Amino acid sequence: MKEREPLVVGGLVVLLLVLWLGFPFHHSHRFAGSFWGGVFAISGSALMLVPLAYLVVKRVKPLKRRVTKHVSMRTLLAWHIYAGVLGPILVLIHTGHKYESTLGIALTASVLIVVASGFVGRYLMSKINREMKEKRAMLKEARAQYDQCIEQVQSQPQEASLASHFRSLPARLLLLASGDSKPAEPGGLRAVRLAESVADLEYAVRTHQLFKDAFAKWLKLHIFLSCVLYVLLALHIWSAIYFGLRWFE
Repeated sequence: MKEREPLVVGGLVVLLLVLWLGFPFHHSHRFAGSFWGGVFAISGSALMLVPLAYLVVKRVKPLKRRVTKHVSMRTLLAWHIYAGVLGPILVLIHTGHKYESTLGIALTASVLIVVASGFVGRYLMSKINREMKEKRAMLKEARAQYDQCIEQVQSQPQEASLASHFRSLPARLLLLASGDSKPAEPGGLRAVRLAESVADLEYAVRTHQLFKDAFAKWLKLHIFLSCVLYVLLALHIWSAIYFGLRWFE
């Protein structure tokens, strides 16, 4: 199921965007205030509170220790992701594509932004972390091969002079990954190739680290936007109760 998660969540995000883009073709003035409109609104709002619970559990250590005795953080993250997409879908259905109030428009826009930023950041960051892990493993192997090659060249100094007859060539990462090398290649030239591979891998790791640092800032922005979303949601619920139930007076 974990392997299918990006595909399933991606399909739900596409469905959310399709539902939002349907407002030019469909417009219902009464559905939002109808019985089923209310059911969708309450269900969607309840699901949208699940991601908030995950954020609280993750950052409050005493609560985290208690909760993780029964439910793992990975399971909570899965609930966070699915509820964070299904809730907005139900809320968007509840609108009936009736965007006439400033608060409703702001709430809908914030929902779309939070979901899109969460989806992109979650899976793009995971991909960057995987690539960083792979590049670091390749870099460790390349450095070990380079050190070994230098020792061989130093033990056979007559081969080192051959490297000066060749220009530097682009690093061949595929060669390192397979672990094969040409037996006839001079030790000095192989050392040059390995040095270039090490330099390329170090550059790749630094680049991925820059992206990782940028996504650390993205996470703070995502949390801030989520807080804005919950404020707007609370205002929307309050206004619906205040104006929708005013006939009790």
